Amino acid sequence: MSYTGRRLIVQEAKAKAVAIAQASVEKKATDVLVLNVAKLTSVTDYLVLCSGESERQVRAIADNIDRLLSSRRTPPLSIEGISSSQWVLMDFGDVVAHIFLSDVREHYALEKLWGDAPRVRVSAKEATMEKPAPRAPKRRRSMQAGT
Repeated sequence: MSYTGRRLIVQEAKAKAVAIAQASVEKKATDVLVLNVAKLTSVTDYLVLCSGESERQVRAIADNIDRLLSSRRTPPLSIEGISSSQWVLMDFGDVVAHIFLSDVREHYALEKLWGDAPRVRVSAKEATMEKPAPRAPKRRRSMQAGT
């Protein structure tokens, strides 16, 4: 593969990481961080870390990420931890998202583990992403016969 091809792949991975970050922000995630780990590991190119204040919020963040990327035909390869919703890991291959309860994130401190990784700034322009087309409202059937 040529250098140009690799650059395109990396740009796609970065766009996916930014989309994941934005989807988490939509559900009020805190401390959203995107790390470029491509030069530090062969496992993935980007890590997205974020926190939620409750198990319900962690699950809502994960669901929103899944919904958004699945609508773009990029569903996760696997999701771990959704049953307890204290630390949800979503593997998209070139991007891995970690959604933590705040105290769990503080305990594991992945930011420190990956301290050598460059942080990716997510500008307002990048954070604006296309949303799936809104669904048409469901029509309610009339309770009267024949209508």
